[in-house]
Amino acid sequence: MRPWITNARMYAVTPEVEALWRGLLEHVAADARVALDYVPHPAPQALEELWSRGDLGAVFMCGYPIALRLAPVTPIAAPIPHVDWAAHRAVYRSELIVREDAPYRTLEDTFGGRAGWTVAHSQSGFNAFRHHLLGYRTPRRPALYAEMVENLVTARAVLDSVREGRIDVGPLDAYWYLLIARHAPHLTAGIRVLASTPLTPMPAFVAAAGAPEEMVARLRASFTGAAGKPWFRRFAEPLSLEGFAEATEASFAPLLEWDREAREAGFERPA
Repeated sequence: MRPWITNARMYAVTPEVEALWRGLLEHVAADARVALDYVPHPAPQALEELWSRGDLGAVFMCGYPIALRLAPVTPIAAPIPHVDWAAHRAVYRSELIVREDAPYRTLEDTFGGRAGWTVAHSQSGFNAFRHHLLGYRTPRRPALYAEMVENLVTARAVLDSVREGRIDVGPLDAYWYLLIARHAPHLTAGIRVLASTPLTPMPAFVAAAGAPEEMVARLRASFTGAAGKPWFRRFAEPLSLEGFAEATEASFAPLLEWDREAREAGFERPA
């Protein structure tokens, strides 16, 4: 029988949190009667390499590259964060963070300074930030920042860059930020959220496009039914998780509209 893999790299904010995801996925796989092997894929290994594997069984993938069809995958289910702004939905946003001691009171106060983004296929670290900035551009001010640090790659690099003063403001996946603040508060000490982008669909667990439909269906049912299982409680609180909602490729189509609007405005990259 072909082995299928699982991975939670996107939200494995600490080794302890990765162990929680691994345990949760073992239960999901067992309930679905699907054999899944957890395969670590830590930074700085590229996520694109992971997503392009043909043996994906249930691996976290950002919605923007799903919409862009960066890799042939089938979305299964997405987490529902246990936080007020999610309102019981599988949604998230980007938190635009600054140092706590920075003088900025509004996002406009950061214009003319230094900002940064992660990677051009990221929703939270690129597309959402670009879309948010688009509303502030004018013909007289096509670029908002004096310097834009590109390709920071990871959310952790954005956080470190802001904390250490290498950039003034940067975008963080709000669910990632929620988890890191809970499990490694020393890393977010001295950081505050200056602004937030609109809500968009959460990253989802995906399978390779070639995965059997019956397997995907069983996994989807197991994810979406997880919140009702006795085992779920021990993971829900530390992962700030209410449960999972079904995800499809169509779920992420609105992200392409943000991309189109920016490109038509000549705003290829945040600036």
